Amino acid sequence: MGVEFRNEWPATLDVPALMRDGWVPVPFSEFIVKIHSRCDLACDYCYMYEMADQSWRDRPRRMSAETAKWAAWRIGEHARGHGLRNIALILHGGEPLLAGPQLISDLVADVRDAAGADVVVNVNVQTNAVGLNDSYLQLFEELGVRIGVSLDGGAQDHDRHRRFPSGRGSHVAVTAGLRRLTDARYRHLFSGLLCTIDLRHDPIATYEELAAFEPPRIDFLLPHGTWEAPPPGRGSESVGAPYADWLIEIFDRWYPAPRTRIRLFDEIMGLLLGAQAQAEMVGLAPSRLVVIETDGAIEQGDTLKVTYHGAPRTGLHVTSDGFDRALLLPGVVARQLGERALCAECQVCHIRQICGGGLYAHRYRAVTGFANRSVYCPDLMRLIGHIRQQVQADISSRIARREAV
Repeated sequence: MGVEFRNEWPATLDVPALMRDGWVPVPFSEFIVKIHSRCDLACDYCYMYEMADQSWRDRPRRMSAETAKWAAWRIGEHARGHGLRNIALILHGGEPLLAGPQLISDLVADVRDAAGADVVVNVNVQTNAVGLNDSYLQLFEELGVRIGVSLDGGAQDHDRHRRFPSGRGSHVAVTAGLRRLTDARYRHLFSGLLCTIDLRHDPIATYEELAAFEPPRIDFLLPHGTWEAPPPGRGSESVGAPYADWLIEIFDRWYPAPRTRIRLFDEIMGLLLGAQAQAEMVGLAPSRLVVIETDGAIEQGDTLKVTYHGAPRTGLHVTSDGFDRALLLPGVVARQLGERALCAECQVCHIRQICGGGLYAHRYRAVTGFANRSVYCPDLMRLIGHIRQQVQADISSRIARREAV
């Protein structure tokens, strides 16, 4: 399958001119390694298999031992070359557990060896938990690997999208894996739950189902979409902010008495209080993420797969290229430029420092490329405004109580 090349923004960025003007790239510190390119589920909203980029079809199912060694060496080279003290190694797929314990064990050991004793390598695996058995949990205990699990709520809601290829729902298998993970022996490995929003699901019921597992963190994800292929309920001409309304119901339940961290809410509140964003969904912090595919290809963030075929492609490979070359590609530079990467409409918006234009992939429109506001712009405006109002009211109340003492 051929790769599309589009002369849309940011392909037109003049990177040498930016560097002459003082811009300096920020080294990568988050390395997503796709150790298996297939999955044992067939989720109907998956950006890997169901959306514009279909490059998975031409890639090996499993990363080879040789490619894994090259990937580890390149990660270590980059970390040592930039004097990094902490990096994140994220084992991803497809479904990473399909790669088998030996590849996982060897890759983690090789990355830590390549990075050296002065670099802390924090390892995470994002799994559907179907194959999360005691053998894997023991391995992750030995390796110090944290585990994130995808769960979309109760059985009926989860099984609406997250099914086996046969059509059978996966909730029973996923929650069985989760119960093993949340046993006292392994709970310290649990990093959190990831949930993709469906407007048909009751937000409070969804939150309660997830919170019942006592995760350290919940990530509520907006369904991927662009101006060319809008997400459900968010057409190009639609009005209202249904995703904000959905999230606000949860925020109003969560904020007075948080039972766990909710990443999107934490990020927005931190930005409102002057902190720097730690995630790409909001804020203007430079992206420090890079992907290595099963064939060793170095790619941009994999959420770009929702935009067009070949969008994450860089043309670089771990056997021949260091990550420093990727840092100077226009697509990567655009995600490190902060406010300068926003479209004209966003640059005059009063919440641009908080919103940051939203997730980069959600800005895409043919011809103008990524120089657009997010397809979720109305939702981000309403959600940030609501959280700002609540936080300001809380701060004012605390100040008033203190002054009254």
